[in-house]
Amino acid sequence: MRGRPREPLPLPPPAEAFLEMMAAERGAAPNTLDAYRRDLADAASFLKRRGRDLPRAEAADLRAFLKALSGQGMTPRTAARRLSALRQFFRFLLTEGRRGDDPTAALDGPRLGRPLPKPLGERQVTALIEAAHRRGGSEGARLACLLELLYATGMRVSELVALPIAAVARGQPALLVRGKGGKERLVPLGAPARRAVDAYRALRAEFLPKAKRRGGVRDSSYLFPSRGAAGHLTRHRLGQLLKELAREAGIDPGAVSPHVLRHAFATHLLDHGADLRSVQKMLGHADIATTQIYTHVVKERLVRTVTDHHPLARRPRR
Repeated sequence: MRGRPREPLPLPPPAEAFLEMMAAERGAAPNTLDAYRRDLADAASFLKRRGRDLPRAEAADLRAFLKALSGQGMTPRTAARRLSALRQFFRFLLTEGRRGDDPTAALDGPRLGRPLPKPLGERQVTALIEAAHRRGGSEGARLACLLELLYATGMRVSELVALPIAAVARGQPALLVRGKGGKERLVPLGAPARRAVDAYRALRAEFLPKAKRRGGVRDSSYLFPSRGAAGHLTRHRLGQLLKELAREAGIDPGAVSPHVLRHAFATHLLDHGADLRSVQKMLGHADIATTQIYTHVVKERLVRTVTDHHPLARRPRR
């Protein structure tokens, strides 16, 4: 039935205890917990059909599970995520003394291709921003604000749509972003983005639910409120708006998404000389290894620097 909350997938008690630990001790986000639950439930269901219990599974059982995933056509990256959930679960059992071994230690992960970001070029991003500003009215002001913030901060789409209005203080040169696990970070906010935020805030009341526009009712806490159940603009709707804007700007809609703009933010910063560690902090990556996906940009810039400026590179061959 539409509108009813989805029942949580059943899991054995040790797996429920693992999820409770992830939420309480590691501050895992609800989406992360849901993903872990689905991954563990799939493994438990597969093992149950083989007469095995997930907490007592052996390496051979888990290897058979991963092989079955491959046979179903699952991508290596998704299979690797499933294996990661299993690794963390069995390490939890080992740490808690519920098992004396870790069966995932004997498993090899699927080989992953190196996923290189495919960001938009600087001219394409400029074309998108100009198209948003040309729209005018409250819808145009909101879309221009969303786009300017995405490109100015590299926020995740989930962080952007749920951004509290208090996070964007008037006149402040930085934005307070609450990321994964509730961790907060400050991201510099340039003048164009601040102007876009101010222009949108003057019209923001038009997006409030009607009940909240009446006197005596408290305003929404979100910067981008919505009349929908979430209370704020959804990720799906933002994706739709960006694709509509791409058509107006003469760009392939399939090449434009909030995540692509996050890639563009990081790539363009590195291309103009930013260091990898600073970009890591602004993206909210806990581990710099995650940010190293962009090292190809740094390498290309260094090659250009040497080619353009090193005296040996300009010396004519004899």
